Amino acid sequence: MSVSRSSGVYWPADLDMLQRVFDRLCNERRLAKKDREQRAFLATELFQLFHDGTTDESDLLRTLSKRRRA
Repeated sequence: MSVSRSSGVYWPADLDMLQRVFDRLCNERRLAKKDREQRAFLATELFQLFHDGTTDESDLLRTLSKRRRA
């Protein structure tokens, strides 16, 4: 289990993975850096999903990609 799930501490590997997922989803959704509100919402969704136990990179991508299409 990742430490972040219980203590709010994120390991560098967790942050690297979350950044990759975030960057890929921003690219997929064509969110520019100026789209701050949408990017902040995406980041919040990503961290919440991770905190709730979805810690696999491909699962995070799949789940958040589906949310956009829904």
